[in-house]
Amino acid sequence: MKTLQTDIAVIGAGTAGLAAYRAAKAAGKRALLIEGGPYGTTCARVGCMPSKLLIAAAEAAHAAAHTEAFGVHVGGEISVDGVEVMDRVKRERDRFVGFVLEGVENIPAEDKLRGYAKFVSDTVLRVDDHTEIHASRVVIATGSRPSVPPPLRALGDRLVVNDDVFAWDGLPNRVAVFGPGVIGLELGQALARLGVEVRVFGMSGSLGGISDPQVRQTARRIFQREFYLDTDARVLETTRVGDEVEVRYIALDNSERTERFDYALVATGRRPNVDSLGLENTSLELNAQGVPVFDRLTMQAGGSPIFIAGDANADAPLLHEAADEGRIAGENAARFPEVRQGLRRAPLGVVFSDPQIALVGAGHARLVPGTFVTGAVDFSDQGRSRVMLKNRGMLHVYADIETGRFMGAEMIGPSAEHIGHLLAWAVQQELTVARMLEMPFYHPVIEEGLRTALRDAASKLSLAQEALRQADAETV
Repeated sequence: MKTLQTDIAVIGAGTAGLAAYRAAKAAGKRALLIEGGPYGTTCARVGCMPSKLLIAAAEAAHAAAHTEAFGVHVGGEISVDGVEVMDRVKRERDRFVGFVLEGVENIPAEDKLRGYAKFVSDTVLRVDDHTEIHASRVVIATGSRPSVPPPLRALGDRLVVNDDVFAWDGLPNRVAVFGPGVIGLELGQALARLGVEVRVFGMSGSLGGISDPQVRQTARRIFQREFYLDTDARVLETTRVGDEVEVRYIALDNSERTERFDYALVATGRRPNVDSLGLENTSLELNAQGVPVFDRLTMQAGGSPIFIAGDANADAPLLHEAADEGRIAGENAARFPEVRQGLRRAPLGVVFSDPQIALVGAGHARLVPGTFVTGAVDFSDQGRSRVMLKNRGMLHVYADIETGRFMGAEMIGPSAEHIGHLLAWAVQQELTVARMLEMPFYHPVIEEGLRTALRDAASKLSLAQEALRQADAETV
């Protein structure tokens, strides 16, 4: 067996792993990038980019079918060619993957090793049966994979995950989607708009990561007008019948139904790829999910020379977070044992549904009741939104009563991806609601809806703060 020495071994060549490798090299350290699977990030291959390509096709079809309200009449039947749709998705997806592969190809050959790594000890790795690596520090950046509930595994090749969808040569007729999270909601709506008959089944009322009950209820009502969505579904049985999936369930009208689908698309979360790393051979403390306990500001696992970044740590499975975490892990691995806290940006999540969903800063579920006020706007009568017939949705902004500081927001509505960015910047700058209202708002723009919500929050802050002053006075 071959033996290699290196300063830093990076396991995984995805977004986090590549960022960690580059940071380590920039610090002047020897670094080895280990990858057993295909090069190319989850985002480029089976995540962000191909899903947005499918969504773009769906939005084109939807827009073409909804022009009459503007007095624009499209003659003839609008048809969707599933083969052409998927051909473009795959061609453009491969183009994005190509950019990643170019970056990997530019990495010196001596810095890359093909194979799957397992820990022998904290600083010794065995890659397949061909190489033993002795590293001073290790970065785990092995990503994640779709999680499939055991009862659904019997569906065989009729069960698909998002990875499989982007390998289709055409579009199926009927699909049952399990899980209305980010992936299930995006793909479910896109398929429905492309002419696929879709049923989306969820659990516990969850929808697109929204924790604010009012915003979530608004979102549920909006989507249910377009396709079948039950966020608290009672699925009685799923069975493989020939080349179809049979689902028996209690429908929204409380009737029992049995329907067949070409596929069951399972989007019930993702699982960190850490279970085959031999972590039992390390000194690391593992949580209940088998993931090393780590400091999210330094990415260090305990006091060890091991760092963990990206989807592998199950903290914030988003591309921009993986890139930040990989950089922090690589920098700290390079300077170990003198590790430092890295910059963690304000939380920002976007669901590219229509309307879009944006989750910014501290979400509703993380706030302490009685310590904050909620400013709201209903987009149904918001000027620019109504002009464009995009007037659906709700925005809630949260402000701390004591300081007036803007804490976060949850939103479903038009241009949520852009408003979400503005609000994330405000969170990171620690702005107060009053300071945000001093910023310019053009007319007529959708952002005027944000101003309405902020004004509502400012009014409620004034009342809440006055109540606090009176309570303090009475106490004195």
